[in-house]
Amino acid sequence: MPELNLPETTLYYEQRGDGPDIFWLAGGDQPGSDWHAWQTPAFPEFRNTTYDARGVGRTVSRNPPPWPMALYGADAAALIEAVCDPPVFLVGLSMGSLIAQQISLDRPDLVRAAVLMGTYARATGYVREWEEAEVEFRRQGGSLSRRFATTHYGVFMYPSEVLGDDELWAKLMPLVERDYGERDGEGLAAQWEACVEFDSLERLPGCQVPLHVVAFSHDAWFPVADCAAEQRLIPGGELRVVESVWGHYAWGITAAETARIDALLRELLAT
Repeated sequence: MPELNLPETTLYYEQRGDGPDIFWLAGGDQPGSDWHAWQTPAFPEFRNTTYDARGVGRTVSRNPPPWPMALYGADAAALIEAVCDPPVFLVGLSMGSLIAQQISLDRPDLVRAAVLMGTYARATGYVREWEEAEVEFRRQGGSLSRRFATTHYGVFMYPSEVLGDDELWAKLMPLVERDYGERDGEGLAAQWEACVEFDSLERLPGCQVPLHVVAFSHDAWFPVADCAAEQRLIPGGELRVVESVWGHYAWGITAAETARIDALLRELLAT
């Protein structure tokens, strides 16, 4: 089992392929293996590295939370230095996009360019209220049954066009259940706390590496407005909005939709 032992944690990671490095950063409470179904196979000419962040999957932290975003960034940077040939391309989704920002700001020497999907510079409004409420709920010992958690997080992952299609939901429900059906409350709260406290507003204008922002038109979790607000802070930044049935996480809906986002990622990585 590929692991990197650091003083306070053992990071589980996987590498596939040969060539320039793409370092993939998954969303909160999602293992790195989530990228293997639809993304990494579309980039066979790259060396693709995925990993489990603290509080997720097979990574083990030997110190308790809190784990601020700077720590998540330092973990990822150490892994990049150990198993990649930097500078690397970063691709992050949701919390993974925040970690990608942190790496780009703290260690620009490791980053060739970063694609930030479903992202923000600082949690505000509804997003902040939701994340703070989730932290409070978990810290007070709250838990959801597998069935309730699957439907609850399904609403955040997919838009109404998908949830209203019985055949599509039957196909996608096992994917949501796999990642969200059973969750470690303390690990989840620690991740959401890091997201709540993350704030790159003052640092983004001075970022030294190219950052590409991608928003999903039906994303209720990290809305287009949040992505646009971040994009305006980035020197020369450009916002790409993926229309159609994209919620916060919509891979697996159809082969055509998956191919479309893979094509966009390829385009952005080439610029």
